[in-house]
Amino acid sequence: MSATDLVPTMDENEKKIVNEFCHLLEKSKQLFNGLRDLPQYGHKQWQSYFGRTFDVYTKLWKFQQQHRWQIGEVASKIGQLYYHYYLRTSETNYLNEAFSFYSAIRNRGYYSKANKEERSDLMVKKLRFYARFIVVCLLLKRMKLVKDLVKELQAQIEDYTLTYEPEDQMEWTLVVGEINAFLESDNLIDIHDVDPNYFLLSHRLTPLNTPPLDKSTPVYLALQEIIIVGNTADQVKFSELTLDMFRVLQTLEREPQEDFTGTQIYDASPAPGRPPFENGDKNSKRDNPHKYLLYKPTYSQMNTFLASGFKELPPNGAMLLYLSADGSLGNAKHTDDAAYDLGVNPTVYIQEIYTRKPLFLIVDSDNSSAFQNFPNLFGQPVVCFLSPEQVPHAMQDQNQKGKLFTLFLHSPLMAFCLVCNYMSISIATWDKCQAQVNKFMAEASKLFVKSRSIDHAYIQFLGDDFLRLIMLRFVFCYIVLILHRGFKGPSYYPMSHPPLPTEEILEHPVLCKIVLELATLLDCRHVMSEPGEVDIHATT
Repeated sequence: MSATDLVPTMDENEKKIVNEFCHLLEKSKQLFNGLRDLPQYGHKQWQSYFGRTFDVYTKLWKFQQQHRWQIGEVASKIGQLYYHYYLRTSETNYLNEAFSFYSAIRNRGYYSKANKEERSDLMVKKLRFYARFIVVCLLLKRMKLVKDLVKELQAQIEDYTLTYEPEDQMEWTLVVGEINAFLESDNLIDIHDVDPNYFLLSHRLTPLNTPPLDKSTPVYLALQEIIIVGNTADQVKFSELTLDMFRVLQTLEREPQEDFTGTQIYDASPAPGRPPFENGDKNSKRDNPHKYLLYKPTYSQMNTFLASGFKELPPNGAMLLYLSADGSLGNAKHTDDAAYDLGVNPTVYIQEIYTRKPLFLIVDSDNSSAFQNFPNLFGQPVVCFLSPEQVPHAMQDQNQKGKLFTLFLHSPLMAFCLVCNYMSISIATWDKCQAQVNKFMAEASKLFVKSRSIDHAYIQFLGDDFLRLIMLRFVFCYIVLILHRGFKGPSYYPMSHPPLPTEEILEHPVLCKIVLELATLLDCRHVMSEPGEVDIHATT
């Protein structure tokens, strides 16, 4: 029975309450459906719309707390709003808000009677709820809960199939297959001797892993806009999020705060906490840069998002463009419906990427050298980090589970374990090795500041925590690969443009010594060359 069915049996005051609720419910549906029509790019075009939508759903939530009408439906929509707001703003605290509402739905069984309905509509909503909840938990790295949710989703799909014999059964089975493949591929290293209920291996930025910087170092630029592009044909993905995109997304975010509102997940009703536009929040400083996630975009889409991102940059802002893409063979025709890949003619791509404002470019591709001579036409700081174009034969199948260069930028220690074939590690050893990696980052940071020959573009980006982290991890990747006996020659090493100083940074004996000490901790010193044995002919 719906709220409107009760109207004839109520007094005037009750009718007024029900009519107001029905009005808010209809208004909320209109606003929520309108989210699909909002442009994916540009901040100002959707901020006020989200604010109005949150206001309506906050009022609805108060109604449901008093009268328990359509509580599951409202909670689900609020969870979706917070998740969409996270995607728009990259503020990770809103993931916690979404988690709060989704947890309430699951723990209280709001969809428990979905399979009793004559029509399948409610059951489909239940399956979509599970899929969204899994994505939120993946982003929060709540992996044990993800595994539980996947089992529950599988059971719900079987129930859905038996009850309704739907035409979309295979589509839902494919969803479960994608999730399982994603989880298996992301689980590269077995870290044992830990309690899975309490152990959380996060790769977001925290005060503990933020690389130090000399206080006297001037801060010129702040990373404000990020475009993450995934276009690798065979790489594992889930919900238009490839493994490379998933890893870079976390690398360029701060760990969510624990003091967010509305987090009473298990014992009390969650509440829509901290409306995003309260007290002028739309103009306040963000903890995280704003990000666009583009899965196999067309050329026109790329240009549109680039133009919008550069337009939104404040005077001291910088953009980061990350490309994970296959290199095309031959001169591909560039049409609007063509997926964005990296061809052999770099001039086409150079023309489509704007350098009128500060740009930090990361390319992970087997044709990354197409950007090797990236021009700086307008005098703005431009830095390019380009992946190796080759990996040892034994690691060639690894690309499906994420590219190696991206893994080094995401989790240097995990990438080190992978190239040394060290696939199982105790938590005690992991912590010792992580301390060694942190030591490397601290020393490398000092070398950037001390260098007399480093290009000024690096110094302009160094003051930003995220960009400094990327720069230091690039150096770690470079030194590991030049020392590793399995990586032989320039095409196996990453490149930087402008070139980083070789003697002052890239081959500095202190950094090489720290990497060799790390190899000793993992008992894989034999796979590393002595620094004097390395004959480097790479252009960096």
